Amino acid sequence: MQAIILDTETHTLNGQPIEIAYAPIQIQGSKLSLDKSEIFDQLYSVDEPISYAAMAVHHILESELVGQPHYTTFSLPQETTYIIGHNIDYDIRAIEKCGVDTSKIKAICTLALARLVWPDAEAHNISALIYMISKGSEKAREMIKKAHRADMDIILTANILMHEIHHLNIQNIEELYLASEDARIPRTINFGKHRGTAIADLPADYMQWLLRQEDLDPYLRKALEKANILTL
Repeated sequence: MQAIILDTETHTLNGQPIEIAYAPIQIQGSKLSLDKSEIFDQLYSVDEPISYAAMAVHHILESELVGQPHYTTFSLPQETTYIIGHNIDYDIRAIEKCGVDTSKIKAICTLALARLVWPDAEAHNISALIYMISKGSEKAREMIKKAHRADMDIILTANILMHEIHHLNIQNIEELYLASEDARIPRTINFGKHRGTAIADLPADYMQWLLRQEDLDPYLRKALEKANILTL
């Protein structure tokens, strides 16, 4: 089994990946190890121009994609089982556009874990968390200046993950996956007329209506199904 931290930059929001980076990691005894020399980082050409809004985030120019391999040539390293990232579902969708089969991948979301570990943090994006963890250090500022490029986001995400593992006393990668899965299950509803209400306190007829929605978030479905069973 292999675990990697993965990050993508796309040509538009939810678009084709123009940069993909990943690095294998290991967890032993609540300690994370990552060898920077093993970071994979590749630019890719795509079928449409980069949007200026996306360019303003990652600062990748059209000229940098000339002569780069087409994004559909990307493939995961063999035996990849766990993929870790901050809001990892975005990156999973990006590599699926490359033709990568992710049906058997166990996705681990450091964003969901951050909300569990630091529920009172002012913000849970990568830059804010790095500043919080480092107490606003100059070193953090220098690293964050290079953020929103996939290779640096790998390193920053690993830094956040290291603290999450320590706080949760995670001993191995499967424990981390299970903690992420639990953290991703919402405790309150975050939309509609019952916004802010605990899932367990939702009216039964509203829960039943939500469960009939085909496009319902799978983690919200898990929360509703659990709450529904308890109310029967």
